[in-house]
Amino acid sequence: MMTIDWHAVITGFGAGIAVSILYFLGLALSVRLALRRPRPVVVLLPSAALRIGGLLAAGWWVTDGGTLGGAFVGYALAFFLVRFIATLMARTPGAKEAGCN
Repeated sequence: MMTIDWHAVITGFGAGIAVSILYFLGLALSVRLALRRPRPVVVLLPSAALRIGGLLAAGWWVTDGGTLGGAFVGYALAFFLVRFIATLMARTPGAKEAGCN
């Protein structure tokens, strides 16, 4: 029978929440800055590289190089939960009243 290391799952989930919030705050900031620039790629490309690199580095650290499966599951679940909340918050306020989903 397989046992689940709940401490690793909770640790991965907690770290995933923190890192994912930073990831999506960085995304929001870089998009706002890019919209004010004549060449948005100058902002978006380095921002994406830093955000993706930070997300992967934190995941590698939390999962101990990919060896803690429970921490990986918690980390991934946290990312998708924060992503779901971020996309809900990013929707335009009048979209549901207009019939757009």
